[in-house]
Amino acid sequence: MTERISEGGASSVSRPVVVSVLPSAGFPVRIDADEKERAALAEAHGLDAVESFVADLEVKRWRKDGVRVVGTVHARVVQSCVVTLETVISDLDAPVDAVFLPEGSRMARPLDEDGALIVDPEGADIPEMFEGGVIDAGLVAEEFFELAIDPYPRAPGAAMEEGTASQADGSEDEASESPFSGLAALRDKL
Repeated sequence: MTERISEGGASSVSRPVVVSVLPSAGFPVRIDADEKERAALAEAHGLDAVESFVADLEVKRWRKDGVRVVGTVHARVVQSCVVTLETVISDLDAPVDAVFLPEGSRMARPLDEDGALIVDPEGADIPEMFEGGVIDAGLVAEEFFELAIDPYPRAPGAAMEEGTASQADGSEDEASESPFSGLAALRDKL
């Protein structure tokens, strides 16, 4: 999820936090995206619009040299229904909880004797790594926002009719009952 953080990727709502000056009680970060940032979020995530984006985060130390970002992202997004292309407005509430370790940390990801990453599917997420002593709280919030977006939004009551498939131009084609029904019809003709 956070591959852009480790690659130093840019966020539409970037809010860098210098880790070395984090107070022991943590540092609150509130992001209330302006119009330009919301337009950039919409473009970056393939949305028609982002009407609001507010993240309330706490960036605090985690164990000895790690950083934990917790909080919530509240957003209102506008998308197009995948069935009818009608406007769909969704309110998103995404909880944020991510842990980061500096490159070279002694608490780095656990590896087995072959150098493969050990992952417990039932366990907590493995901490991500960061470089340069800076965590972009905005990028963390944006990535949890992205996970909350419905990739296939539907307008209320919109459903694909069984036996039909929508075309790009909005027309519908009757679907065959089986992939071989055309062959069966040809066989019957012969």
